Order: sequence, then structure tokens, then C-alpha cells
Amino acid sequence: MPHSVPRRLRRSLLAVLTGVALTAGALATAAPAAAHPGSGGGPRDRAPLVVQTDGGAVQGSRPGDHRLFQGIPFAAAPVGDLRFRPPQPAPSWPGTLDATEPGSPCPQASSLTNPTSSTDEDCLYLNVTTPAGLDTHRRDLPVMVWIHGGSWRTGSGDRYDASKLALEGDVVVVTINYRLGPFGFLAQDDLSAAVGPEGSGSAGLLDQQAALRWVERNIEAFGGDERNVTIFGESAGASSVCAQLASPTARGLFDKAIAQSYSCTTEYATLDEAEAVGETVATTVGCTGDGPAVVECLQARPVADLLAAWPAGGGSFVVGGSSLPVQPADAIASGNWNRVPVVHGNLQDENTLFTPLSLPAAQLPTLLDPANYHAVLAQRFGARAGEVAALYPLAEYGSPLRVLAAIASDTGSALSTCEHVDAYEALDQRPRRDGVWAYQFRDQGADPLLDFSRPPFSFPAGLYEEGAQHAGELPYLFPGLFGNGLDAEQQALATTMVRYWTTFAATGNPNGRGVPAWHRYSDPSDVQGLDVASAGGIGPVDVAAEANCAFWDTFPAA
Repeated sequence: MPHSVPRRLRRSLLAVLTGVALTAGALATAAPAAAHPGSGGGPRDRAPLVVQTDGGAVQGSRPGDHRLFQGIPFAAAPVGDLRFRPPQPAPSWPGTLDATEPGSPCPQASSLTNPTSSTDEDCLYLNVTTPAGLDTHRRDLPVMVWIHGGSWRTGSGDRYDASKLALEGDVVVVTINYRLGPFGFLAQDDLSAAVGPEGSGSAGLLDQQAALRWVERNIEAFGGDERNVTIFGESAGASSVCAQLASPTARGLFDKAIAQSYSCTTEYATLDEAEAVGETVATTVGCTGDGPAVVECLQARPVADLLAAWPAGGGSFVVGGSSLPVQPADAIASGNWNRVPVVHGNLQDENTLFTPLSLPAAQLPTLLDPANYHAVLAQRFGARAGEVAALYPLAEYGSPLRVLAAIASDTGSALSTCEHVDAYEALDQRPRRDGVWAYQFRDQGADPLLDFSRPPFSFPAGLYEEGAQHAGELPYLFPGLFGNGLDAEQQALATTMVRYWTTFAATGNPNGRGVPAWHRYSDPSDVQGLDVASAGGIGPVDVAAEANCAFWDTFPAA
């Protein structure tokens, strides 16, 4: 049976549960990508380390059994009068570009989940990872283009060690930067008039498309097939994938898509809404009045001032310009979207990460005390608190805070399971050769992005276990991104996940030899659970039943 929970109801539920909108996409940037050890030599290492691109030659490195090219410019530095505007072509360079070090991250501020800070706007760079033993004449490897997460305000492509995907999946992986925060998503009335039909607030989206056009022109020289490109991303990166699926200007730039932990039916701000936020930002940094003088003022303001003025809730893609004229949900519902095969999924305990971050610190001791369980539910759910308690018993979760996190993970945000089920239903438009392949990552032992047992939280043990929380699957695809490494069972799960992801990139279907069968999505029982063997392993699960979606369907809007 098709299942649908209205998106507006979901948003109201989220407000009931936490009082603050949860921001998706806080992504670990704990350490730069570390190379896997490898032989580094021998007869298989025939692929050249100097490759000719349309901008000039680049020289990469061979840190192990893979080649790595870093810091390749795919667009001009968006500085001066290019700030906020659509990306422009990168200038060519004489001689050979040293591509052994990454380019600068785009401007961003450090935070609890992001140790990186940068004020360098010259940041539109990408990185290419290939198997080192690639035959010099081969030009047909599947290509995977990774779009990083980070709440649309942090992150960079070089943080992701793509060697496991490249080596085990026999693919070429490209990781990209794109403008973040106000530099990628600021919309403002005078700026919109200057930018033209794309509309202001579209720079980040168009940066991603510029990177894809670079791939289209150049990836053959690295051994990749420009006719077989998969975009994939997590959190804000998955949001990017969803936006590209709906963008008319992205048509033909990719052939498959993987969206991890963000629903493709979530709505974004309209141009009018985003311009109102942008007007506040402009006023905050002292750019008042109207007309070209405001644009010139905004383009001249120091990077740090704009970062400081950007709202805490941030901003993301803006709907209304020619690059994203309608909401992705509406594009999908109409069938007028970039119809390609899609892998789409989330984690079982997504909002365990965000629930403590979204609440006032003064409330947390009350929410950690099991004695307050019934009072907390009564305050939030009124006469229906007893029904909620029956579905989310304290004995199973340990603390009221963990119960609220479980409810938020099930329903109420772009990350939640019920919201994802809506997206699967929308994307499953038959009869087509393409389709949606849905998954849920469920390893309760996955290392968390944040350890809530440590400062500044220092939660008592047993009251807030992390579970399979937001971003927890990333080290299974990108080794060493954060955490303490994988044990043997987790390594086996990682191997299967990499095989699913790269087989899908090659064929448009994740099924292949040596992996459990994964059914194309037809109803919520077709979602492929991804777990370690001792906890149930890999196989279909009915996520809508587990997340109590039928109950939340009946819950009144606040």
C-alpha cells in the first residue's frame, strides 16, 4: 500500500518534538583523507601521474594502489565581482599544475562538528581518485562524483578518502568543493537583478554543475567514462543530489544518483523567502539602500563579516530561478525531473545527533532524567501521550531525550524514516527501466560523529546511546573519516556497501555477484536493511512499520 505523510504535518511534528528545527548535514571534517598503504610500484602501476586536461597538464601522486589528483580548478576563483555570481570558466595554466595537495576549502567557520575554518574564496577545486593499475588506454570506468555534506555551510571534497571505492569498485571517484553559506546561497533582491534568470542564491547549485561539466570534458583522460556518471552525497550532499535531479540545467550531466540521509521530497525556501533573509544579512553587514550599490557593497564586505551575519539555521537551495524553478517534490510528482535510477536511504537513528544540539542546554538535565519521562510526553503530546508511550517505552530507550530523538528519527524532518518513505513512493514511477532502490543503515555499533559522553555534553552512560545516527555510515565508504575504525563485522558490511554502491554506479542496479539480493522499491517492506551479521545482517525490513508511520499519519498538526 502506498504510504504518505504530508510534509507540512511533518514540520509541525518536529516543532512539537524539539521546539527547534533540526538542521541536516552536520558532517565530520575530522581529518584530511588518509591514503591506504599499498605497493606503490610494479607492473600494474602503468597509469600516468601526468594527465592532460582542457586547462593544462596536472601531476598527481600514487600514495598506494591508487592515483590521487588534488586541487584541480574547475571554475574561476569567485572573488571580487564574481562573488555570488554563477561560476565562470577556470583560466588555463602554463606547464604542469602540481596536483598533489588539495585546494582551499570554501569559506566556513569552525564549530562543534566542524574543526575547519577558512576565509579563502578561491576554493572551486576538485579531486580525482583512480586505481593505480589502470591501463593507459582504458577510458571506460564508471565515474562517481561525491558532493559533501555539512549543513550547506561547512566541508570540502578533500576530506574524503575515496580509495576504497576506487579500488574495490573499479571506479573513478571525483570529490568536489562548492560555495557554502552566504557565498553559495545568499539571495537578495538587488543581487537577483544583477545575476539574472538564474536568481541569486543559486551559486552553490551551479558550482556543482560546473564540476559535472568539467567531468564531462575531462574524465576520459583519467580513465573514466563521461557517459556513465553517478552523483552521490550525504546529508546536505544528498540534498544537493535531490536538487540536481530537479534542476533543468543539470539535465544530461549524470546518469544515476545516490542520496544518503536527506529526503528528495523536502521543500526549500522560495526566492521571495530567501531574499527576505538576504535583506537582513545585507543590513547586518551595512549594505543598505537599493540598486547596484548594494551589490557592490556585498561583494566588498570581508568574508568574516558575511559568515558572522549568516543565520544560525543557515540556508540552502533556493527555488524560483531558472536552475531550480520548482520544488523537487513538485518536479518529481509531475514526472518532469532528470529521470535516472536512484539509490535513496537513511539511518535508523538519524536525529540522535541533532536532538541535543537543537534544545536549550538548560533543558537537557530534565530530559536525561528517566523520572521525567511521563511529564515530558504529556507536555509534548497532551492527551495522546499514552499512545506515544506505548510505542516508545522508556525501558527500551533509557531517557526522555532518547525517546524524543527516536521520534524525531522516525518522523518530522528531512532525515526521518517516514519522510524518506514518502520520497521512495514519489520516485517509484513505473513503468520505467529506472527506479528507486531504498536502504536503511542500521548498525547500532557505528561510531558517532559526536560522543555525547564527553564535554561539552558529558551525558551519563546508558542514558543517550548513539545508535545508527546521522553520518554513521560514512566511514564504511570513506575509511578514517571519523571514529575509531571498523571491526571485522563492520568491515564485512563496508565491503558489501561499497560493492552495492559501485555496482549501481556501473549498471544502474546495486545487485551483483556475492551480495544479498536487493529488491527494487515497491513498498516499505522492500527497504534494504544494512547491518552487521550478528544483529541481523543485510536484508529487507519494513521501515514504515518500525517507524510507526501509520500512527504519525493520524497525529494532528500543531
